[in-house]
Amino acid sequence: MDSSRIAVTGASGLIGSALVRSLTDDGHQVVRLVRREPQGPDEVRWDPQESYVDAAGLAGVDAVVNLAGAGIGDKRWTPEYKRMIRDSRVFGTTALAEAVASLPEPPRVFVGGSAIGFYGETGDRITDEDAPPGDGFLPSVCEEWEEAAAPVREAGVRTAFVRTGLVVSSAGGAWAKMFPLFKAGLGGRLGNGKQYWSYIALHDEVAAIRHILDREDLSGPFNLTAPDPLTNQEITEAMGRVLHRPTPFPVPAAVLKTVLGEMAEDVLGSQRVVPKRLLESGFQFAFPGIEDTIRAAE
Repeated sequence: MDSSRIAVTGASGLIGSALVRSLTDDGHQVVRLVRREPQGPDEVRWDPQESYVDAAGLAGVDAVVNLAGAGIGDKRWTPEYKRMIRDSRVFGTTALAEAVASLPEPPRVFVGGSAIGFYGETGDRITDEDAPPGDGFLPSVCEEWEEAAAPVREAGVRTAFVRTGLVVSSAGGAWAKMFPLFKAGLGGRLGNGKQYWSYIALHDEVAAIRHILDREDLSGPFNLTAPDPLTNQEITEAMGRVLHRPTPFPVPAAVLKTVLGEMAEDVLGSQRVVPKRLLESGFQFAFPGIEDTIRAAE
């Protein structure tokens, strides 16, 4: 992509901040959507909870990447926080999509955040983008999240969704909480360890988003996961090998349910999700294997 003006929501999050760095390093102009008063021409005011976007600030953008949303693993899933998880995604996306669709000259592409939670529990079944949504809280959130972008698609803007897996990074997200435990020799499998985890290196997550931005022929859903999902037991063993620490302490399912509440179902659930459409588009992973992914994240 030639030098472009790209609007990004969630620019301060794990993925968003890495994406912004990558884009600016390559000479692109990034416009961050912020919830406070803008402090310069590279910021635009929005309030996803109030469904507000300063549409005028988006004039002239070539692309929009929507990554905003309350963290899935940041807090215990109380009814109030579950509502925040949903509303921060659905209301924010609706407001952003309507603002983008209202522009006299809309951007050429809209990339919307989503998650492999779309598929729900998949067991050991290999799951690609052709699979339907699953049942439960996260699948319903992801389905509404994607549907909220309808105004952009209906305005003729190329629209894609990135259904992201577990992002491996020591800088944030669920994996950042695991590194200190494993380095202290306190890591271990979760539950019986047989559940599949579909992971992706942060580097590959950003590269995949940029790949989708660049390719005019790509639209619809894309699973952003490494090609070969592994079980929690296999990942635990890999963490131990890379970090040179024993992994002797399994965490029983009952303990996880006590500590995490309803969110434990997501941790103990199995999702064997593969990036079929990404691979078919010619994308090449820099870190397809788990050990290289963990080393890259340290």
